[in-house]
Formats: sequence, structure tokens, C-alpha cells
Amino acid sequence: MKFLYTLGIFSYGLAIRIASLFNSKAKLWVNGRRNLFENLNREISNSTSPVIWFHCASLGEFEQGRPLIEKIRVQKPDHRILLTFFSPSGYEVRKNYNGADIVTYIPLDTKSKAKRFVEIVKPSLVVFVKYEFWLNHLAELSARKIPHYLVAAIFREDQIFFKNRGGIFRQCLHNYTHIFTQNSESEKLVKSVGVKHVTAAGDTRFDRVKEIASQAKSIELAAAFIGESRKVLVAGSTWSSDEEHLFPAFVPHISAGWKMIIAPHEIGMARVNEIIRSLENLKIQRSEIVRYSEATENTIHNAKVLIIDNIGMLSSLYRYGSVAYIGGGFGKSIHNTLEAAVYAVPVIFGPAFGKFNEAIQLIECGGGYGVNSPAELKTVLNQILGDENLRGESGTKAGNYVNVNTGATEKILSVILA
Repeated sequence: MKFLYTLGIFSYGLAIRIASLFNSKAKLWVNGRRNLFENLNREISNSTSPVIWFHCASLGEFEQGRPLIEKIRVQKPDHRILLTFFSPSGYEVRKNYNGADIVTYIPLDTKSKAKRFVEIVKPSLVVFVKYEFWLNHLAELSARKIPHYLVAAIFREDQIFFKNRGGIFRQCLHNYTHIFTQNSESEKLVKSVGVKHVTAAGDTRFDRVKEIASQAKSIELAAAFIGESRKVLVAGSTWSSDEEHLFPAFVPHISAGWKMIIAPHEIGMARVNEIIRSLENLKIQRSEIVRYSEATENTIHNAKVLIIDNIGMLSSLYRYGSVAYIGGGFGKSIHNTLEAAVYAVPVIFGPAFGKFNEAIQLIECGGGYGVNSPAELKTVLNQILGDENLRGESGTKAGNYVNVNTGATEKILSVILA
């Protein structure tokens, strides 16, 4: 099995180099690792401070690790933080993240590269987030007796750890200093293969969204848009596959005083114009649709739809809504439901939510609504937008769900910093 793993790693490295000749993401992956060791050695040699290493696959895992990084930053000011990514989609977005002293890629998981990487960094503590199981890096850390932890982990019965051929992968679970899972089901699975040092600590994303909400920016134009009304739907991270169902279901409610703030996942001119055309086809007057970048307090009062054509505002915008629609569900997968739920509003999303425990649990507690078809979306919107009491009750349940699940960050830190 170890031979097959090594062969797979080398094959992946070769394949991605070939792909880099015509694929931009693969090219970023390859180019980002050029001179990795030389650059890292230069950064590390500039300081004698001990290093704490966090590794995330991509952007989603970074958001789960971020509360830990920022708490450790405060509690261990004499340490340097190294943040590594596997994917360009994480590195390119967060390469200038000021919560870390060094941000770079993790090298390909060969035995020689893993050994060289750990020799340069000499971390005093290592934290892997969620799904990262690079066997050679983990073996190197174990051989050097460097404490290393897995946090916000999710396990499923069909994973290789729990199959007969998964021996070398099970061993890495045994070698972790401690594993923190998001839920008790994952904790039981890990314990079922004899691993005792595992704790169901919860999901650090709940702590992150609470922190974001506490620091939410006041957006004057959004406040002017909603006026005294709280009859506002905020549609976040939408794609055209969402809008083709959402818009026809929502537009009839405009006559009852409802407004919509829409923050599409992509904000280019062509994309925004597509949204405007879709709304106009549903008989919304162009004068009732306003782009955020062109809005003034005078033009925004009479608008029925506000289109957000910038990045970074969405998490603060949810506070201005009384209902939230989360995009992606009529495509590959939904986006972040917790960013909206933290503001105690009902959360609606399309059918592609099965891989997200928080979405399933929001439905179970009555704070979320997963819809499987355009007809079901229309029915749910009619119910929620038409019933103020239902909106209030569902919103309260969504907010309570976030509140009762906070605290994972402190649970984890109490162990890894003990």
C-alpha cells in the first residue's frame, strides 16, 4: 500500500505538470512551488522565534483554521505562524493574510520533500485542518516527536481509514497527538479503529461567523435601501442556476412590499447585466434595479432590487435581511449558510446541500429550508415571506443553532496549548 501511495503521489505530480501547460490553475500550482525551499529557508532563517505551522487544503479549510490562528497569535506573540496551502484557490486569496508571518504552499508529499520541509521549518506545533492526510509529512513529524493535531475533522464510514486496505492511513490517525472532530459520529468512527486520543470539539466556523457578525460593518446604502421595512430577502453567492428559479418565485412578492439584495458569486459586468435582464424579463422596471456601485441615497429609496457588484460585503449584508437565500444549491454545492444564520434569519437553499452537516442540522432545527425543485422553492418562499410569525420563529431557531454550537476554538486551544 505504501508503494501504491508513493506511485500515486509521483503520478499526480507528473499529471499536474503536464496539465499546467494548458490549465491556469495547474500552472499556479506548479509555479507556486518553484524555489519553495529556498524561499522558505530564507524566511525561517531571518528569525529565531519558534514556529507554529497550520496547514489547510484550500479556502474553506482556512476559514475553519482561522479562529485558531488568530487566537494563538494573541496568546503566543513570541511565536511565528507559518500557513501552508495545497490548492492555489486558497493560496492566491490568502497569500497576503496578515495573521500569518509566512504563507506558502506545502510541497508534494514525497518522502524527501517532506523531510526537507520539516527540517527547514522545525515547527514546535503543527495543526492540520479537516481533511489533510499527507502520509510522508505526518510520518516525518511523528519521527521527530513534533506535536501535531487534526482539527475540525469529519469522517465517513466509506473512507479508507475504515477499510481493510487502509492500514497505513489508520496508522497516521494513531500518530496524531490528538484529533478534534466536528461531531460525535466522527469521534465514534475514529475510536472504532482503536484511536483513543480523539474529541468531538465542534466546528470552529461557528466561532468565526460569530466573530464576523460582532464586527459587521454598517453599510449606509443598504440601510437606506431597506428603509423602515424589514421585508428584505438577501440572496448571497448566487449563480444563474439559482436565479432562474429564485427570481420568478420572488418577484410576485414585490407588490407586497418585499425587496431583494442580491450578491452574486461573480460580479463582472456581463454577469450583472445578465441579472438585470432576467429581472426586466419578469417586468421589474430598470429604474427599480440599482447596482451598488452606482447607487446614491436618492436613487436607492425607490429601488426594489439592489445588486452588490463588489467583493467582501456579503457577510455584513445578511444583517439587513429578514430572510436569506444561499446560492449554489441548484448547481454543484451551496455556499456558507452560517454567515446568514448567525443573524437569526431563516435560511433557504437549493438541493445540493447533502455534504454539509450544518445545512442538514439547520433544516432539522427548523431554521433552514432545503428545497429540491423550483416548485418547492416557490412554496417555501410563499410560506416564509407571507407569514411574519413563521419568519420570526425560524430565524430564532437559526440563530440559536449557531449560538449553541460555538466554543470549539476554546476547547481545542485548551488542549494544544496546555
